[in-house]
Amino acid sequence: MILIFCKRNSQRLTYSFNLLFNTLLGMEWEYTDNADAFRECQGAKVCYGSEPLTGKEVFIRADGLLFETGIRHSVPPVSERAGCQVLFPDTEGQCHAGYDLFSAAFFLVSRYEEYLPHVKDRFGRFEASESLAFKNGFLHRPVVDIYAWHLKKLLSERFPGLIFPERTFRFIPTIDIDIAFAYKGRGLIRTMYGAARSLLTGDFGRLSERVGVLSGKTPDPYDTYGDQMMLHAKYRSSPYYFFLCGDHGPLDKNISYLSASFKKLVREMARHATIGIHPSFASDSKPRILNKEMKRLAELSNKPVTCSRQHFLKLQLPHTYRALIANNITHDFSMGYASRPGFRSGTCTPFYFYDLERETATSLKVVPLTVMDGTLRDYLGLSPGQAIQTIRELMDEVKGVNGTFVSLWHNDAFSEKGSWAGWKKVYEEMLKMMSIMV
Repeated sequence: MILIFCKRNSQRLTYSFNLLFNTLLGMEWEYTDNADAFRECQGAKVCYGSEPLTGKEVFIRADGLLFETGIRHSVPPVSERAGCQVLFPDTEGQCHAGYDLFSAAFFLVSRYEEYLPHVKDRFGRFEASESLAFKNGFLHRPVVDIYAWHLKKLLSERFPGLIFPERTFRFIPTIDIDIAFAYKGRGLIRTMYGAARSLLTGDFGRLSERVGVLSGKTPDPYDTYGDQMMLHAKYRSSPYYFFLCGDHGPLDKNISYLSASFKKLVREMARHATIGIHPSFASDSKPRILNKEMKRLAELSNKPVTCSRQHFLKLQLPHTYRALIANNITHDFSMGYASRPGFRSGTCTPFYFYDLERETATSLKVVPLTVMDGTLRDYLGLSPGQAIQTIRELMDEVKGVNGTFVSLWHNDAFSEKGSWAGWKKVYEEMLKMMSIMV
């Protein structure tokens, strides 16, 4: 047990202490505003405020962010301490960490900057290049986990008898099913339209492939699920599958949820993996659509739907997460950028979402994303070999703090077709590296 003294408490303060002590360090803590009780305490203790109380405790100077409500329309200064970029550096020299690590962790994990004015990308998303982490060169590092390590080191030095539980490195492979099959299950009208388009554009290769698949002579190029299951079994990985069950639209192009091929696929995957909803792009602006899509998936899988990842990683805080909570989603896997790998929330550890507008912690657990196939190939233009190296570097960062590495792949990325040639090997290399580290 760690005793924490602070003259005043707040929702933000409680959330930050829970995040650093409970979630990241696995330690119990107790709050007090009683100075005499704090002085008498002989065990591990932390003073958070404007000045130390006894000189024997770990002292962290408070910036003030955790005692505020509403949004401060400014970003914190960034400095470097112990080889890591930190927020809210202390300029007076008394703070043992050299920065307000509680405010720093809160700012990043709450996604405070996403409530500030910013330029959105063409899909209405908060862009990686707008983030403090990208601008200051630490998006590739789980700095909040490192902040927790800094705190652990300070406590261990002052209270040698304090024992911290060991964290365990975890790997969660996830697959998004945006388009279940390239040709199967599309219905007569969409099939005829696709064939006519191939004819008009002179794409006879695609037309021939379509005919081959529909006649049963050629496997559907997106039907890579057997390969996926084989790899997951080989490397003892437990995947999550997120299914798009929305109506067809400009950015929602999956086959119909009523298709026999789609129904069979969902039932099969539900037997071998954890499944979740992949809310359509259209659902983010119309939350009522989300409930309809979740019911479809629940009926197809005959399982409750409690996990989610936004299509296109379309995430607008706090509204997207409020919609998920209202529909009884308990875990969301959308916390990442499409354009850059790394740590959007500054951490590689699942955490509970804090609603800044309502100033309250919620029941929704956010599982941060580390890397996505399309980020590496499409946004960064990496070759398969370069992608493997990038994954290895990110993996080393996560392993360094014994966090959770979450990958996002798509079923068509296993096809070895076109620009996806060589990317099945990237996935297997990632699984192989993970199996060694776990």
